[in-house]
Parts: sequence; C-alpha cells; structure tokens
Amino acid sequence: MSTNTDVAGRLRKAPSTRQTVFSTGVGNAVEWYDWNVYATFAPFFSKQLFNGADPTSAILSTLAVFAVGFLARPFGGLIFGWIGDRIGRRTSMTFAVALAAFGSLLIAIAPTFTAVGAFASLTLLVARLIQGLAHGGELPSSQTYLSEVAPREKRGLWSSLIYVSGTVGVLFGTFLGVLLTSVLSKAQMDAFGWRIPFFLGAALGLYGLIMRFRMPETEAFEGLTGAGAKRPKHPIWRSIVEHRKQAIQVIGMTVGLTIIYYVWGVVAPAFAISSLHINPSEALWAGVGANVVFLIALPLWGKLSDRIGRKKVMIIGGVAIAVLHFPMTWFLRDSAWQLFVSMSVMLIFIACSAAIVPAAYAEMFPAHIRTVGVGVPYSICVALFGGTAPYLQQLFADVLHASWAFNVYAVAMVAVSILTVFGLPETKGKDLRH
Repeated sequence: MSTNTDVAGRLRKAPSTRQTVFSTGVGNAVEWYDWNVYATFAPFFSKQLFNGADPTSAILSTLAVFAVGFLARPFGGLIFGWIGDRIGRRTSMTFAVALAAFGSLLIAIAPTFTAVGAFASLTLLVARLIQGLAHGGELPSSQTYLSEVAPREKRGLWSSLIYVSGTVGVLFGTFLGVLLTSVLSKAQMDAFGWRIPFFLGAALGLYGLIMRFRMPETEAFEGLTGAGAKRPKHPIWRSIVEHRKQAIQVIGMTVGLTIIYYVWGVVAPAFAISSLHINPSEALWAGVGANVVFLIALPLWGKLSDRIGRKKVMIIGGVAIAVLHFPMTWFLRDSAWQLFVSMSVMLIFIACSAAIVPAAYAEMFPAHIRTVGVGVPYSICVALFGGTAPYLQQLFADVLHASWAFNVYAVAMVAVSILTVFGLPETKGKDLRH
C-alpha cells in the first residue's frame, strides 16, 4: 500500500516539475529577449534617442549605453545573489524578471532626442541600468535553481535549458526584427517601429512574473533553512572571500565565452548591417538561421558532458573557437549567406561551453553561497568584457580601421578560458545539496 502511495505521489509531482522547468525557461527567455532587441534595433533607435545629425556617433553612443548597462550587472549579481542565498532562489528569480520588464517598458515610452534633447539619452541610460541589475540577478539565480532541481546524472543536459531558453528569446527578438523591417519602411522603423519589441518585452515580463510566483523552492535551499540546517552565521562577504579561488575561476571560464558569444551570437547581424552594409532583412534572417543551429547544438553538448565530463566538452569548444575565429571573420564579407555560415560554425562550438557552464558553476560552490558566489564574479566578467565587446568591435572596424586587433584580443581571452578549464576539477554528478 505504501509503495503504491509513493508512486502516486511521484506521478502527481511530475507535472509540477515540467511546469517548474517551463517557468524557469520562460523568465530566462524574456530577459534574453530584452537584452537582444536592444542590440538588434540599435541601428533604428540610435538616431531617435541621440543626435541623429551624426549617424556614426549615434550608433557608437547607443552601443556605449549597451556597455554601461553591463556595469549594473555586478550589483545585480550581489543583490539578487544575496536574495537567492538568504531568502530563496524562486524569490530572486521573480524579482529579477519583474525589474527587467519595467526597464523594457521605460525604453518603449522614451521620448526622442528631437523632443527633449539629452533627456532622451538619459532615459535610455536609466532603463539599461535597470535591465543590467535584473540580468545580473537573473542568470545566476536561474542557473542555480535549474542545476539544483535537475537529476545529477542529467544536470549537463538540463543546464542547457539556460541558453536554449535564452536563445529562444534571442530568436524571437531577431525574428521580430525581420518581420518589422519587412512590413514597415525605414522611416516607419525609425519613427515608431523600434518601440514595438520593447512594449512586447514588458508584456512578456509580466507573464514570466506570474509563472514564477507559482514555482516551488529547491531542495538544496530548503536544506539551508529547515530544522538542523547549518548555514554559516558570518556575513555573506566573508563567504565570498573564502571562495575567492572559485570566483577567479568563474571569471577565467567566462571571459572568452562572453566576448565570443556577444560577437557571434548577439550583435553579428547588427554589425553586418552597420559596418558591412548587408541588407538588414537578409542579415536578420541569417541571424535567425544561425541561432536555430545553436539551439540544436546546445542539448547535444549538454548530454555529452553528462557522459564524458564537463572539462572535456569545454576544452573541445574553446580550442575550436580559437582556431576558427579568424577564418570565419575573413570569410564574412558582404552577403547574408556568408553571415549565416560563419555564425553557425562559431555557434556550434560556442555551444560546448554555453550548454554546461550553468552546471559547472553550480558544482563549484556550496549551497549557502552558490547564487551570489557565481553571480558577482560572473557579472563583473560580463560587464568588463561582454558588455564592451560590441562597442570595441564597432570602434576598431569603423573608426580605427583595425579589426584585426579586436580579433587578436578576442582569441587571447578564449585562450585564458581554455587554460582556466584545464585547472578545474571534474565535477560531473556532484551532490548539490550541501
């Protein structure tokens, strides 16, 4: 009788698990969508929120704000990481998606530079800082949550949901760009078309907020707050200092991935439009196709890491990226099909690390410091290197006419990540309840 009761109980919980995974993915997709539509639509709204008399200056200013938004990420990682480790993973994730939705709404209703002058640029800056706070908290919170609810023998596969759901958000934003640029004229896109994706982002964020309110807390966090729990009593900063080696390793693992991912996975279509003068609609379609390839590759690499280990998969990807970055950059010239091929090739190997770093990060820290331990160093790294990558790429290409220097820098950072991974212990299948 008791056996039948236990089985029935597990069956009743199964739909809840699926709903939990879906809720995690939806919220994460919304955050990535918000981040991507900024890069995708920057060529259109840059002249509206900055001085349109100098288009090159306007697009550089817009990308500079894109980078400044990343500066808020470490603070988001600290604030939401503290919430995740002290109040709950679910609470942290819920607040993060709500804040992101507000930032998207603020951009959607921003006045133009013609109407209010520099106040338009200031509105954009404030909105990006808000979204930076939210995204700085979203990734470590959702990565920690998903890794803790996943079966340990399938954690690599499950962790790929972070970039799978994120890529769905990126795809949706890119596809929306294709649709709007096909239906609306350039004048209409400049005037009002660019606002549509930000209004939609705010609405999707509200949906994600409702979904996350219904999620259960993880067993690992409940173990920190239940009877007999042994949570450290000292301040959280001391825990961060005690795990400084792991924090440095997080930065080392992330630095190459974040630069290469933003170059090839996020801003490549926008760069192709503004610097290579590829047709906007064709460039965005190429971006959609390449991200579909990325979407397919992610769970395959995640599943492989559950069989052969995290280190081997990440090293395979890092070496391939370092070898292929220059050839793919030279291959990309003036056509959309070249953009699709180069993006697809690079994203296949970027997926090696992207699929499994959520699991690898979680496996590096104990439960009581897991969210903030990942969130702070990860956000610092992304702010310093990922956020500046699009700006530096555009600057070196259009102003300094030395694209080769940026590419050397990108490959050098990938080499740093490879060396960091070599020094990591293998953590596949680690128990995350402690």
